[in-house]
Amino acid sequence: MSDQALAGRDEKSDVRVALTRGGPPENEIVVRSSVVRLYGPQIRRSVEQTLRTLGVSGVKAEIDDRGALDWVLMARVEAAAKRLFPDLTGEALPDRSSPTAPTVRLRLRRSRLYLPGVNPDLMQNAGLFKPDGVILDLEDSVAPAEKDAARIMVRNALCAVDFFGAERMVRINQLPAGLHDLPAIVPRGVNVILIPKVEEPTHVKQVAEAVQQIAARHGRHDPIWLMPILESARGCWNAYPIAVASETVCALAFGAEDFTRDIQAERTLAGHESFVARSLVVLGARAAGVQPIDTVFSDVENMDALRQSTKEALALGFEGKGCIHPRQIAVIHDAFRPTDEEIRYALKVRAAMEDAERTGSGVISLGTKMIDPPVVARAKRTLRVAEEMGIDVQALASAPA
Repeated sequence: MSDQALAGRDEKSDVRVALTRGGPPENEIVVRSSVVRLYGPQIRRSVEQTLRTLGVSGVKAEIDDRGALDWVLMARVEAAAKRLFPDLTGEALPDRSSPTAPTVRLRLRRSRLYLPGVNPDLMQNAGLFKPDGVILDLEDSVAPAEKDAARIMVRNALCAVDFFGAERMVRINQLPAGLHDLPAIVPRGVNVILIPKVEEPTHVKQVAEAVQQIAARHGRHDPIWLMPILESARGCWNAYPIAVASETVCALAFGAEDFTRDIQAERTLAGHESFVARSLVVLGARAAGVQPIDTVFSDVENMDALRQSTKEALALGFEGKGCIHPRQIAVIHDAFRPTDEEIRYALKVRAAMEDAERTGSGVISLGTKMIDPPVVARAKRTLRVAEEMGIDVQALASAPA
């Protein structure tokens, strides 16, 4: 067993923590920071309180601060303590200051911004860019040696960070490892759990059952939605069974990088190699009544190509797209915006439907054209999306075309 454990990084808004056995009984705390004169006492108090909460004594704590906020400092100290003392099971939670609210099964999910679970600097300001959802990632963006620290960091971010109304998502690790992520995040206000590399319904059922048990133990009764990510030929082929595996599934997402690797094809900008798979995801999601969400676009410099890719996703039936950089959000939102012409037509369809209801007519007509139920459903969705985007649909109705 080692006599020292490290956690954290020497980067902006982070902190490097070294805990060494053999300190005085009351713990020795050494703080190095460019702001030590202003915040040194506060940093010491936070470290001491975290160690006390975890039941750790007799250590020397060396803190190399780079402007870390309190919830980050606490996460790093806890990670180091649990590496030094593997039997520790307690949690040192920050005071909850982040506003949390439940979300509904079908809502705007045009953009979801991936944030590495080891990078608190990106988490702190992510909500300012107004994505529909933020994904605190525990999977691909986290090195195996940092999985334990990332889990604590993401848990604390859920407690402390204001994401300004963005849906709070966490991508867990591939099963079965991902099941060990759930006790940290389920009680802390997560809205959606992304399950990577899902290939069969049992994967979803395992997560759904575990989430239900953990939520019940912690008295959490608001919905926690699941978003399976289909990233292989087998997963895409099973899209519909996966989508209906649990009533808590809100969407299916497609992952192009792993999919192209699985079918031994090169991922291209045109995306022809994934056309059938993306179509299967859309069909499975629509058949199950959940949302289909497209893959990320990896070229963060090419906004024109991103816009084109998003338009293609919309044409295929997708309702959202992944983001790996905040600059992609506005382009994606604009591409998914209903056109003024679509909104005006939807308003006319709604008016025709309401008129038919008032007159008791079983037939909905617009001028001389009969309106079928799928057209009515599409009009309702167009208006719902427009209103959720904050578009003044009534103003459009009265404005000249």
